[in-house]
Amino acid sequence: MCDYSLMAVPNRLAHEGEELVTHRFPTGSLGMASPGDIQAAITPGNAGRQTVWQKIRAFFDPTAAPAVCAVCLPPGSKLLICDIPLRLQQQWGTGEREAAVFTQTSAAANTYRDAVRFSGGCEVRLQEFREGMRVRVLDLSGTGQVELESLRSLG
Repeated sequence: MCDYSLMAVPNRLAHEGEELVTHRFPTGSLGMASPGDIQAAITPGNAGRQTVWQKIRAFFDPTAAPAVCAVCLPPGSKLLICDIPLRLQQQWGTGEREAAVFTQTSAAANTYRDAVRFSGGCEVRLQEFREGMRVRVLDLSGTGQVELESLRSLG
């Protein structure tokens, strides 16, 4: 649902139809976050009101900075992955936008296990994604069939 390293940051469950982006959290792990939460954490208003000592503290103690909430996905969630860089498209055998199912590679503790399985069968750990890739949550039930043609018409 959320890699072990994201349990230390605030987290919540995704909502169907939600737009997310891949984000690097203070733990160093890549995960999903709401674009609005990321924008709120980096607004110039927040940075401008900090004293020099607050900025130094935030640099050395990332937990002192405004927290971005990690968005967790249950295994079986249907996703539309967007903004896949050309190099990764070639490596994974995908297009710029591709249907995928969220999965976990193992149940082992203290390991990165969050992954997606693309419609072509390629399985990729979330840690291999690039920061800033958009992800649309299509279905959280894990039981509905996703028609590839209907995904291509989504924006």
